[in-house]
Amino acid sequence: MQLFVNLPVKDLDRSKEFFTGLGFTLFGMAEGMASVIINQETQVMLLTEPVFSSYVAKEISDADKATEAILVLGMENPEQVDALVDGALAAGATPAGVKQEDGVRYQRGFADLDGHHWEALCLVQPAS
Repeated sequence: MQLFVNLPVKDLDRSKEFFTGLGFTLFGMAEGMASVIINQETQVMLLTEPVFSSYVAKEISDADKATEAILVLGMENPEQVDALVDGALAAGATPAGVKQEDGVRYQRGFADLDGHHWEALCLVQPAS
């Protein structure tokens, strides 16, 4: 089974530049959309707001004012968490959420250019 998360974006080219700058590969689907490849089973579809609106009956949430979802990426180590979040912040993202560092997990977050909340998470393996 695969998962395709769909997010509305204001400026598709700007969002594509942001995510490729973080090291993600993109797959262009059709006019007004692009897919951020997370792995073989997971993609985040970036859809311009007009395209996104064509799939829904409700109003698009304003991610700058409310959080509808938190997108969490599992990382292998804390250094990868820091690299992703620091890179996102350097590319124009804003800090989001609360840093978690409790011996079981290491987690930091950011809001992307459209205000969507992302977290990078490393679960710490217990010592044997």
